[in-house]
Amino acid sequence: MVYVTEDVLPEIQVKADNFKKTNISVLKLNATKQFNTGIYPYSIMQSTFYPVTNNQHAIKVSCSVQEWCGHIYMRLNNRDQFEINSHSYFESEADQSFNVEKAILENELWTQLRIDPNSLPVGELEIIPSFEFLRLKHVPLKAYKATVKLESGQYLISYPELDRTLKITFNPEFPFDVLEWEDTYKSGFGPNSKVLSTKATKLKTMKSAYWNKNETAHESLRDSLLLN
Repeated sequence: MVYVTEDVLPEIQVKADNFKKTNISVLKLNATKQFNTGIYPYSIMQSTFYPVTNNQHAIKVSCSVQEWCGHIYMRLNNRDQFEINSHSYFESEADQSFNVEKAILENELWTQLRIDPNSLPVGELEIIPSFEFLRLKHVPLKAYKATVKLESGQYLISYPELDRTLKITFNPEFPFDVLEWEDTYKSGFGPNSKVLSTKATKLKTMKSAYWNKNETAHESLRDSLLLN
């Protein structure tokens, strides 16, 4: 999970090359996963641009998945509505462009937590699940009913319709870093589906201008972050 602040152009919603007063300051999260499914590897990246003002939805969310069968890409732009563009190698999903009504985005909650966990929404809500989950499970992009609780250092989201629960454990003191998370879900939607869990625990944190660490001399920093 790579968090970085940057300026975004409000209209085309990409990183600004130059400073302007009209730029929107965001906390961006690039969350990546790599894992093997049998013989072949998966690589996933979700990118969320969340305004540091913490008073509106994410400006943009994108997700890409690459594996040996093919790759997919899905992007949300926050304008009058949420504008969705999606591309997939599956015939039933293929190339799609559509709008949905604005709702809480699970993707943005990971950045909102880092700014102010006490501002996180709680109660009986409607939330658009993470783009990663939507693509891997091939379920429609829409808001689903969720029960959400915030306790000291723990944020719990339960989606009854999806048989899924996400539990995020974080440092309740600044800088509100994510310590671990657990995603529990069904392997399918039939009677023979199994309950599965994906778990992650933070190994190391580094505050660094990582974009400057792009030479072979910097490879040792991967050992420092326990990435190898």
